[in-house]
Amino acid sequence: MMIRIEINGEVATATLENSVAARDFASMLPMEITLENYADIERIFYLPRKLDTTDAPAGMKPKRGDINYYAPWGNLAIFLGEAAYARGLVKLGTIESGLSALERKAPYKVRIVRIDH
Repeated sequence: MMIRIEINGEVATATLENSVAARDFASMLPMEITLENYADIERIFYLPRKLDTTDAPAGMKPKRGDINYYAPWGNLAIFLGEAAYARGLVKLGTIESGLSALERKAPYKVRIVRIDH
């Protein structure tokens, strides 16, 4: 499943994983949110509810372009760089194009929609 992230006239596209958590996130779309900076390498926002993480691994080591869910806090994080392994981090997808549009300093508003083929 593909999603589009619209940022002030620019667009990033991403492919979501075939997982329970990614499908649960997709069920919330479309959504308009405000991304915030976190640790200079993440853009985050808090989801309106916790995602179903059934069958998700205990954690992961994120890399640039990953879209992840941090289960302990209930937030989504788009990584602009690599980070250490984090328990509770669940990969939802990967930015395929337009990641540079997300590198501007936050906060800024974005719209996330599903791309139906």
